[in-house]
Amino acid sequence: EGYPALEKLRSEGVVGAIGAGMNQAEMLARFVRDTDVDVVLCAGRYTLLDQSAATELLPEAVRRGVSVVIGGAFNSGLLADPTHHPTYDYTQAPQDLLDRALRIKAVAERHGTTLRAAALAFCSTHPAVASVLAGARSAAEVHDCADQFATPVPDAFWRELRATGLLPPEEPS
Repeated sequence: EGYPALEKLRSEGVVGAIGAGMNQAEMLARFVRDTDVDVVLCAGRYTLLDQSAATELLPEAVRRGVSVVIGGAFNSGLLADPTHHPTYDYTQAPQDLLDRALRIKAVAERHGTTLRAAALAFCSTHPAVASVLAGARSAAEVHDCADQFATPVPDAFWRELRATGLLPPEEPS
């Protein structure tokens, strides 16, 4: 209901852009489809563990020219380090997702990269994605995220993820 007021503020030049952000993709897809938003922030729904934003949100954003910022690239920590008290959606990680993250980590290591590098690289692969928010709690984590983002992830890694069912075949990388 507040959206018309935001459009008015944008047309008056009071705000430069309108956006919405949340950790589910369905309502964001509705914002993209039914309004003239400039950008949406989708947290945790386009990651190595959850590609639900790829169903409707990301294709709709491409069609409408809306920029998408992906947050939660590490799924609340599970894809940053699945070995030390891993969390997913800010609670203890379910065993099936923990097992999957550990399998992806093993594939990454076989290909000479890291799970963190792969997690960040994956989030940036879709053409709708304009930016990725890594989330950091310290300067050291900021530096690590920058290093990981600059780390190449071999094509063979992505092929193995698809071949083993750890990543759907239709996902870009």
